[in-house]
Amino acid sequence: MGIRKRVKRLVLPLIGRGGSAPADNAVQGEAPRRKPVARPVYEEPEAPRGDTEPKVWIEEQVKGHGLVLFMKGHPGQPQCGFSANAVGILGSYGKPIHHVNVLLDPEVRSAVKDYSDWPTIPQVYIGGEFVGGSDILMQLHESGDLKEQLEAAFAD
Repeated sequence: MGIRKRVKRLVLPLIGRGGSAPADNAVQGEAPRRKPVARPVYEEPEAPRGDTEPKVWIEEQVKGHGLVLFMKGHPGQPQCGFSANAVGILGSYGKPIHHVNVLLDPEVRSAVKDYSDWPTIPQVYIGGEFVGGSDILMQLHESGDLKEQLEAAFAD
C-alpha cells in the first residue's frame, strides 16, 4: 500500500471528508476542490506611446506630470527590487505617481537611459527634472530633501 493511501486511511477518519456528501465534481474519497479566488488584474496598454517617437513621448511624460517613475512593472506589482524600493519611498509621501512600465516597450526602456544619461532603471523625475535612481532617491528621502522637492513640484 502506497504512502498516500495509508495517510488517507489514517487521517480522513480523524478530520472528515469536508462534509456529509461529496461535491459534484469531487472523486469519492477526495476532499472537494475549491474554486480559485478571483484576483484583480492590472492591465496596461501594450504600447502606451503608440506611434510617437520614444524620446518625444518621454519628454511629454516628464513635462506633463509632477512625479514620473520609469520602472519595471507597475506600482502594484514591481518587477524588480529597486523599482519596489522606489515605489515604497515615493508612495509614503501621498503624491500621485505617474509610472511608465519600461518592460512594455523596449524602445522606451532604451531611450529613457539616453534621455537622462543614466544607465539603470528605475528613474525618477520630479517637476520635469531628473532626480536619479533608487539609491539617490533613498539618500534624498533620508536627508529630507525629497519631501521639499515633491512639495515644490506639487505646489501649484
